[in-house]
Amino acid sequence: MNHVEGGWPKDIDHENMEQTIRFRKKAGKNEAYISSILQLGSVMELCIRQNNAIDKYEQYFEDEEEEEENHNAPYAKTMNVLRDPHQVKRTVTSLSWSPDRGRKLAAAYSSVVFQQTSQLSTDSYIWDIEKPSIPEMVLKPPSPLVCLEYNPRVSYTLMGGCYNGQVAYWDTRRGCQTVAYSSVEHSHKDPVYKVIWLQSKTGTDAFSASTDGQVLWWDVRKLSEPTERLILDLSKEGNLGGALGGISLEFEITMPTKFMVGTEEGLIISCNRKAKTPAEKIVCTYDGHRGSVYAVQRNPFLPKNFLTVGDWCARIWSEDIKESSIINTKNGVSELMDACWSPVRPSVFFTVKMNGVLDIWDILFNQSDPTLSVKVCDGGLYSIRVEENGRLVACGSEKGEATLLEISSGLSVPQKNEKSLVAAMFERETKREKILMGRQREIRLKERCRSEQSREEEVVREDGEESPQELLARAEKDFYSMVEVELKRRRKGKDLIEVFIFNNKTQQTIKKTEEIQLLFF
Repeated sequence: MNHVEGGWPKDIDHENMEQTIRFRKKAGKNEAYISSILQLGSVMELCIRQNNAIDKYEQYFEDEEEEEENHNAPYAKTMNVLRDPHQVKRTVTSLSWSPDRGRKLAAAYSSVVFQQTSQLSTDSYIWDIEKPSIPEMVLKPPSPLVCLEYNPRVSYTLMGGCYNGQVAYWDTRRGCQTVAYSSVEHSHKDPVYKVIWLQSKTGTDAFSASTDGQVLWWDVRKLSEPTERLILDLSKEGNLGGALGGISLEFEITMPTKFMVGTEEGLIISCNRKAKTPAEKIVCTYDGHRGSVYAVQRNPFLPKNFLTVGDWCARIWSEDIKESSIINTKNGVSELMDACWSPVRPSVFFTVKMNGVLDIWDILFNQSDPTLSVKVCDGGLYSIRVEENGRLVACGSEKGEATLLEISSGLSVPQKNEKSLVAAMFERETKREKILMGRQREIRLKERCRSEQSREEEVVREDGEESPQELLARAEKDFYSMVEVELKRRRKGKDLIEVFIFNNKTQQTIKKTEEIQLLFF
């Protein structure tokens, strides 16, 4: 509305057209000018697009919002909704933020309902969060994608796990088609539920888990067959028929040899990749859920502690205790489907539920209830991923919507001494749980001793000795017989006394009779 022209050198009169044209031609030949225009062009284009777009999530009461933020009231506001362009909506089964400042979001779309995939599109998408109307790129996998992951070292490469068990690899510089994908005969036999890139020198290594009971390692330079294979058989015999189905994976770059697998049976399996034999690779198990373990993730600041989600609760575990979790949430009405830690705050984690609610937990503030609960959508939420700066949260729903939310600074800015406080809390809870587990072991040991003792007594009884019931009956019989004998003895004594008294009286009578007779005669 009010434009003022400026920026001309002092010796140029901007109202003189000849001088301005001559200066423009001279400046246009300068290489620095060309590079500056190219650099500023993308920034200006973004501003123009933002001005032309309608922001239907605009906040009109910014003063009140700032006032609330000053009072540290937690909040989460919807920034954008990325909708599946396909006519028949599919579930957003996986989300992954690009490593280049989180400008892009990769979303895998698939149907989790059995035998519905044949009727649906196989496309998945990469979105630019600044342009929510259409996807930036359409990925064309050989089968619908169940999971999709950006390479954390290379922002233009992705790897995905398909519904038919194959894994596929993309280089976005080459377009939407897969660069390579695994052969069916050497792939998983069930849907691939999780793929994770490994920290390696080449940046081309990854591994995958599936409900067929296998964990496979891949090199994307040669995807024809896996480089390594592990069967999740707890008997350690390598029997695929008795293997547990893997539905979630965890790998922490600070622990390059360790990884964890969440199973359909509710167990979390801790593994060591560098073990010499397949039997030694399965180190131990953690048993705590009644259903499938949909998410496993180590705390990024305290990797000895990890978060799991299954059935109707979330649990926090310590590596030192395998029998029980150290912290767990209350069982809710709706099933939990996914969870993750905040990348910037050690005490904050997120969970999503089938009733469309996002729960944000701050365990330093409250362990029994979430700090913030947000109703994101009407359908169930299936997946969640937090951007690396901790401010943006993406939630995928079963109706094909990926909702972007911005959370308050109180939940996304590290607090003073937070890591040490959380570490102390985890240590305290671990000690408490160890004491409780020790007490339970003592009780079980006493019960075992009692059962063994009773078993020994049964063995003795079998050898011919009387049972306690028989001993009691015999003692009772002996007691009554003794009482009867005593009564008889007492009755006999009483009869003798009566006879003695009678005899005395008879003798006295006879004596008196004799005296009377003597007097008369």
